[in-house]
Amino acid sequence: MKKMMGQSNSGFSETGLRRMRDVLARNVDSGKIPGLVALVSRNGETHVEAIGTMRHDGGAPMRRDTIFRMASTSKMVGAAPVMILLDECKLHLDDPVDKWLPELANRQVLKRPDGPLDETVPARRPITVRDLLTSTFGLGMDLTLMGSPIQNAIFEVGIYDTPQVELPEPDEWMRRLGTLPLSYQPGERWQYHISNEVLGVLVARVTGQTFETFLRERILDPLGMKDTGFYVPANKIDRLPPAYSPDPQTGEFIVWDEAAGGRYTKPPAFQAGGGGLLSTVDDYHAFLRMLLNQGMHGTERILSRPAVQLMTTNRLTPEQQAFRDDLAKNNVHLSHGQGQHGGWGFGMAVRTYRGDYASIGQFGWDGGSGTSAYADPDKQLTGILLTQVGMSTPDSAHLIQDFWTMVYQAIED
Repeated sequence: MKKMMGQSNSGFSETGLRRMRDVLARNVDSGKIPGLVALVSRNGETHVEAIGTMRHDGGAPMRRDTIFRMASTSKMVGAAPVMILLDECKLHLDDPVDKWLPELANRQVLKRPDGPLDETVPARRPITVRDLLTSTFGLGMDLTLMGSPIQNAIFEVGIYDTPQVELPEPDEWMRRLGTLPLSYQPGERWQYHISNEVLGVLVARVTGQTFETFLRERILDPLGMKDTGFYVPANKIDRLPPAYSPDPQTGEFIVWDEAAGGRYTKPPAFQAGGGGLLSTVDDYHAFLRMLLNQGMHGTERILSRPAVQLMTTNRLTPEQQAFRDDLAKNNVHLSHGQGQHGGWGFGMAVRTYRGDYASIGQFGWDGGSGTSAYADPDKQLTGILLTQVGMSTPDSAHLIQDFWTMVYQAIED
């Protein structure tokens, strides 16, 4: 098929795609990013770039089917099974979760969010499914509370996944969570991450299956996401690079997880929907395309249209929104601009204002391991960038910003 004047039929310009590749290659040539895989797709045409190597000292080249630790980019996939349970009326948005998660019944709430753990008042109402889906149930990773007794306690009881901490099995994880008071009243404030982990336990208890089994049967398998899961089997481990957490002072590449013999070589005790998935660009592309298609995958319906609309549009009230802005605007020195979207849906960010090159309505999220996945309904665009460099330095965040800048400038209509 002949292409006219450097334009492709997909609405990407060939010049723009070439420029994108040059900018991605520049990030790798800098020595800061060993390798990356990037996918952009629009109107049925998909472009993939695999640049650099699996290890910082060389080794095998990055390939289209390289498997990456998705970190918080897991959240959007982890929230989808809950939508199926809503679609089937096995859950309702304003159901109290006490029935399935008795560990979260009868909560105590801190009198002051940064105050002592024993100065509490009773929760005004039960925690609901909606509170968990919108990350407003009252506990989370909160940069405004770092160093406070409650944030320290979250780390001490071992419910937050770090390179040093592997989470216990779900019932024990819930028991530990249940020992803590809430920082805020249910529904009062947007706080990051922990609610996404609770959702996985909720799905398991409602369905009587493990979270992974239900996720696989209802989301991963129907979408053909064959390389997505909570660990990498031995026959695929050569496709997983080591994960680096560079030294913030020197930039030296420190391995926080090896591939062979690392933490993802066996099924984990806790299937972490908030940050535990491993995947590929093509698998995530299938998921994002399903959301862009309002829940359809080919001729098969995965999620109802209203379920997708709930997930991918802003669900925060103006009061909750103020707290969501805290993470973005007051911590821009940590996120390097990633995270300035405005809103939040279920398990993902949603752009509610024009803060950079992306359209209003774009949805998706990033991961602390150097991952980024978004779809844009206005431009009918999906983009995914995966690397093996954690965000202990600005390098992978800058790469992600460069990627999105180049994706949007490559669109020609």
